[in-house]
Amino acid sequence: MSAVPDLPHQMRQIETDGPGGAERLQVTRGPRPTPRADEVLIRVLAAGVNRPDIMQREGRYPPPANASPLMGLEVAGTVVAIGTEVTTWKLGDQVTALTNGGGYAEYAAAPAIQCLPWPAGYDAIRAAALPENYFTVWANLMLHGRLRAGESVLVHGGTSGIGVTAIQLARAFGATVYATAGTDAKCEACRRLGATDAFNYRSGDFATALLAATGGDGVDIVIDIVGAPYFSQNLSCLRRDGRLVEVATQLGAKVSDFNLATVMQKRLVITGSTMRPRTTAEKGAIAEALKEHVWPILDAGHAGPVIHATYALADIAAAHRLLESSTHIGKVMLRVADDGA
Repeated sequence: MSAVPDLPHQMRQIETDGPGGAERLQVTRGPRPTPRADEVLIRVLAAGVNRPDIMQREGRYPPPANASPLMGLEVAGTVVAIGTEVTTWKLGDQVTALTNGGGYAEYAAAPAIQCLPWPAGYDAIRAAALPENYFTVWANLMLHGRLRAGESVLVHGGTSGIGVTAIQLARAFGATVYATAGTDAKCEACRRLGATDAFNYRSGDFATALLAATGGDGVDIVIDIVGAPYFSQNLSCLRRDGRLVEVATQLGAKVSDFNLATVMQKRLVITGSTMRPRTTAEKGAIAEALKEHVWPILDAGHAGPVIHATYALADIAAAHRLLESSTHIGKVMLRVADDGA
């Protein structure tokens, strides 16, 4: 392993004293990780706060056996140590990384192939806001959803991190986009991001509104983060040969009753995925696809994360509470270090 001199043996990090609410989060000191042969060690400048972090804090999303027990799935910072098998990065490189955990800390290890350079003009906060959402949306919209130019997409939760990314990437790749959100202001934000129209699910039935907006035709793809309560309505929104892609199940995963005949008659595909259980090789392949197809779009300034709020590491509980409130538009971020972010 090669490393910058005088790396500290201890670091600040966020832990919990057991599953529960945001009040369980606390700043502690712990050992700095050592990168494995295929990993780099990153001095973390910024980290993203995501729904899986909340689920892990609550005890509903345990990390894999070989992952860091700390929360935090995306970071941006500077490479300060390199594993013996790594040839793609050098000390001092600025990277953003999809981690396997451990992002809520001053140092985090990540597989080298899950790292990407900061897009042109980005600071650490904006760079750290990319991996979790962009890896997830690319996998679900492009790989499982098989989006093609000229198709149409309905994105649920259009002002969430996933939603913002899905709207922007679908538009960038030639799709017509519709979205749902929980307030009129959020619906207007979806339109500003590129949605042709957006529907307030609290003031009416989104399926009825979507079908009216499309002349009864529906859309080719539905990107869903809600889960079971939307299932039947999602199927009604799809045109023939449509694809329902489940990215999350925030309001439930078990569907008690639906009509299989709808799937058969419309030739529908129901699919979905989660990111964390994927192998390092699978995540690396997604990173390569993002670097080839999406990073040029970000470099040109044609898309990018919307930062709603940024908190200091010590204010992690407030960051979690904001995310749980669902009043945000875009990303909630942590500033881990004062320099470079």
